Amino acid sequence: MKMMRFLVLLVLSAMLVFSPTTTTSKTNSSIAKPTCDDHCGNVSIPFPFGLTKECALNSNFSITCNTSFHPPKPFIANSTVEVKDISVEGQLRIMKRVSKRCYNKREGRSPLKSWYTSSKFYVNQTANKFVAVGCDTFANVYGLADDRSYKTGSNCMATCDTVREVKSGNCSGFGCCETEIPNLARNVFVQLDTVNNYTNTSDDVVPCSYALVVQKEEFNFSSTILTQKWDVEKLPMVLDWVISNETCNTACQGNTSCVAVNSEGYRCGCKEGYQGNPYLSPGCQDIDECANGQHNCSQNANCLNTRGGYECSCKKGYHGDGKGALGCNSSNNRLIMLVLGIALGTITLLISCFCVYLVYRRRKSIEMKDNFFRENGGLILQQRIAQGNASSGTTRIFTADELRKATNNYDQTRIIGQGGFGIVYKGHLLDGQTIAVKKSKVMDQTQVEQFINEVIVLSQINHRNIVKLFGCCLETETPLLVYEFISNGTLSEHLYSKDKASTIPWPIRLRIATETAEVLSYLHSAASPPIIHRDIKPANILLDNDYTTKVSDFGASRLILQDETELMTMVQGTFGYLDPEYMQTHQLTEKSDVYSFGVVLLELLTSRRAVFYNGPVEERSLSEHFLSTLKTNQLFKILDANIVCEGNTDELQEIALLAKRCLNVKGEDRPTMKEVAVELGGFRRATKHPWTNNSMESQALLTDPPIPFGYDVTFSITTTEYDSLKHHMELPVTAGR
Repeated sequence: MKMMRFLVLLVLSAMLVFSPTTTTSKTNSSIAKPTCDDHCGNVSIPFPFGLTKECALNSNFSITCNTSFHPPKPFIANSTVEVKDISVEGQLRIMKRVSKRCYNKREGRSPLKSWYTSSKFYVNQTANKFVAVGCDTFANVYGLADDRSYKTGSNCMATCDTVREVKSGNCSGFGCCETEIPNLARNVFVQLDTVNNYTNTSDDVVPCSYALVVQKEEFNFSSTILTQKWDVEKLPMVLDWVISNETCNTACQGNTSCVAVNSEGYRCGCKEGYQGNPYLSPGCQDIDECANGQHNCSQNANCLNTRGGYECSCKKGYHGDGKGALGCNSSNNRLIMLVLGIALGTITLLISCFCVYLVYRRRKSIEMKDNFFRENGGLILQQRIAQGNASSGTTRIFTADELRKATNNYDQTRIIGQGGFGIVYKGHLLDGQTIAVKKSKVMDQTQVEQFINEVIVLSQINHRNIVKLFGCCLETETPLLVYEFISNGTLSEHLYSKDKASTIPWPIRLRIATETAEVLSYLHSAASPPIIHRDIKPANILLDNDYTTKVSDFGASRLILQDETELMTMVQGTFGYLDPEYMQTHQLTEKSDVYSFGVVLLELLTSRRAVFYNGPVEERSLSEHFLSTLKTNQLFKILDANIVCEGNTDELQEIALLAKRCLNVKGEDRPTMKEVAVELGGFRRATKHPWTNNSMESQALLTDPPIPFGYDVTFSITTTEYDSLKHHMELPVTAGR
């Protein structure tokens, strides 16, 4: 009987080899400077933060403790931003106000705007999310650089006719929308607006909209928010902080390491085996693993604490390395053999279980890929290829492993573009071909067949100015599209950079405009079935090394099937380029692309953004500012000075009038893209052969003769021409994408 108990103990000891020890270390070291308070109410204030000038590292880390609350509350110095908690690992949580707006029939349509601005902290991209709530809600979030010039942004649209179609906990667009926030943003700008002023919603919907940047775990959507006014004023948001005004040597104390954080600064951290506040002298303190039980010394071994670690030594009468349950053994050979046998048996059993698990995982992965392939329309695409509706040579179906290797497992450094519908990665196939892989964010299962139709049609388009679609991958949760790689970036990168914009002369800009117009004319008139691009903007116009145009991003495009002239759709597109008639009627036509192209033509003429929030109110909308300059005969004040030269003023004036026609509020008053392409082609030919340009059309349209280059150039248009556009100023500004 004694022998049996002895064997049971030995088996339990062997199994401890594979049972990890979990303990929690404690430290009594201070988190603040000597004589400095380390708490404000229930919130700890660790150095480099402090409640006074002497207690903080510098003014960037100053915290104000407001004792008028009970218990007292900490705030970021000289602000009303409440701090919920601070960690020495580089994060702090603050309370951020929820943007809220309720609507009625008498209320104006101007959007609600709110800022979070900080010169010290960044809004954490991974810990937060951007949320818009409402049944008629459109919200934008922008991350702006230190000078508040445009950097990056996202938008959300939440719609519903009645609360009955909304599910709690689901933020996919019905009543609630959520998306990621801009990266590395010190200044976050939130804009909240409505599409139809809650005129199309049922009586059970409260006409209120909300937008907020919030810590992911702190907001769960409930449909009750839509039926009663939401009284929550503030919710937590996570910020990142770094050390930037000090050096590693002066800020990081003993037993610490200095870690760079992007290019903005660095943080200090305790080395392994140490803990405490790495910014506070004398630095991190050694952990006594032996006293705290944070060691794996054998039961028959002595634990000796060392600086940054510990050592195990077997007790008298035992031998071994001292670690683990079997680290120290007696000299009894029979005992050693028994223990080794049990250990080897256990290891063999674990290895066998692990192999079975790997086989199961592999089989599960194959089944999951097959399910995704079927759900994303893979069988439909294969059938179309077999029927001859698509060429197997031009419509290639890539595997998920093939594209994962091509993009180095979708490495962040391979990202070359981001949009509302997905992320684009640069990749290299095994045959050496460079590709661009677009990873979609969502896939609507009700639109699978239409998605496959678009893949087939786009893969068959053979136009020198359209980015070639090589194929797709349907083995992932959301489909992956594979395009040819264009090396010189987007038109927006060139136009919005002063250095790059100055290197694009007017003849090249005219060629870009002409080639883009020819692409849209081809899609509207020559493609079968015709295609509405739906999101023409400089960010979707790529340039190769010769500045040849390559139109891209057909993620929002719609096919026009036979007998369809107008499509009723949810408003999608980009703020500033959306057709105002489409936004009001939800009827998508080819003339919607004409309007967007007109805005692009203005950007080529002015090198300005379609929407720019840093200037005067009257100049924030480029199209409205442009029409205003036409009305006051001050066109050349808005044109880019880099493109105006002696001899091209007539041409610039005529093209400005063409842009005005494209921006007509009514689609029926706009020219077709074929007419626009022909007219721009005529300008290009006239530029190549200036002796054939008599400027007859310009003289007929303009009341004043051309003015020599170098003077304050203005020109006139008739009152009738402008009256057709002035209603444009009264339209609501909404967007989809």
